[in-house]
Amino acid sequence: MLTKKIHIIIEGATGRLGNMQHLRSLLNIRKEGGLLLKNGDKLIPEPVLLGRNADKLKALAEPYGIAWSTDRAACLADKNNEIYFDASVTAGRFERAQTAMQAGKHIYLEKPIAESLDEALELARMAERLKLKNGTVQDKLFLPSLHKLRKVKEAGFFGDIIQAKIDFGWWVFDGEIHPAQRSSWNYRKRDGGGLVLDMFPHWRYIVDTLLGEVKSVSCRTKTAIAKRRDEQGKPYDVDVEDVVLATLELANGALVEINASWAARIKRDDILTLQVDGTQGSASCGLYRCFIQPMAATPKPVWSIEVPTSEDFDAQWLEVPDVAPYTNSYRAGWESFLKHVLDDTPFASPLKAGAKGIQLVDACYRSNAERRWIDLPELAL
Repeated sequence: MLTKKIHIIIEGATGRLGNMQHLRSLLNIRKEGGLLLKNGDKLIPEPVLLGRNADKLKALAEPYGIAWSTDRAACLADKNNEIYFDASVTAGRFERAQTAMQAGKHIYLEKPIAESLDEALELARMAERLKLKNGTVQDKLFLPSLHKLRKVKEAGFFGDIIQAKIDFGWWVFDGEIHPAQRSSWNYRKRDGGGLVLDMFPHWRYIVDTLLGEVKSVSCRTKTAIAKRRDEQGKPYDVDVEDVVLATLELANGALVEINASWAARIKRDDILTLQVDGTQGSASCGLYRCFIQPMAATPKPVWSIEVPTSEDFDAQWLEVPDVAPYTNSYRAGWESFLKHVLDDTPFASPLKAGAKGIQLVDACYRSNAERRWIDLPELAL
């Protein structure tokens, strides 16, 4: 058995997502001896941190003995660096990815892969034209709950899917009483902020994969908190949406309601919940747990305005058990992409899949502006 190292440029590693999820996933693969390839060799990922703040990069890289650089051109020119990954702010991702592909790097991008559908399609076409392995992060599909939900669906549990509902979000403080839990760039359009652009690429691949192809959308957005304070305590104006209500119509006729908000207090099981209702059964998921209620065990509640409801509806659902251990959702994506690059195994989320997420984003913004349903035609590269 041989070991092979692959150097991966990570731009944006000093941010929370780049550090706590992506860098940690690669370092854990390295720590555990590498990723087994189909020829029996072990692949060792070697992160190369790229950014603008030398002090932050050095502090993050030195404990792990990994390389770092503030020289983007030199980093991309180094032929030892085979993969480029971007987890930096959304604004400028299109240009950063273009430059990396022009340098011959295989490309893996956080969502959203661009700020417009035209840009997203151009990235996908460029990767195909240059024959580069390419992909986008679809981490939510590897969550324990959605892994269980996929197994439930594959078992034929639902019958025909009728409807689904996604509830997402939490109260993000404005910086007056407590510091905000999200970076201020999320609330500025020029930096690629906005709840639709941030989260609806997730909803697209979740719905497409688990429920059915999205064919049209109706969407309304709102800016609930118009003024906030940034990381330095300075006030700024919010010019993007932080509340979104949308309805998706699927090819199979099902409707999916999405209620997403950074200005809502949680009174549900998790920060993200998904309920799917079918003719033969329903499922309800958070981030980790999944519950089902089959037709044969569906109760018949009686609604009355005179007597308070005494039924424990939660107790009427059956939990789907943990059958096997789960891999961190970001690590699972990395393992799949690395095998795609080295072993040429199929990868489920190429940049074209990322473009479908941006197609939904564009349609949501257009629907809100025009106050009507917007169709989503098949994308062609």
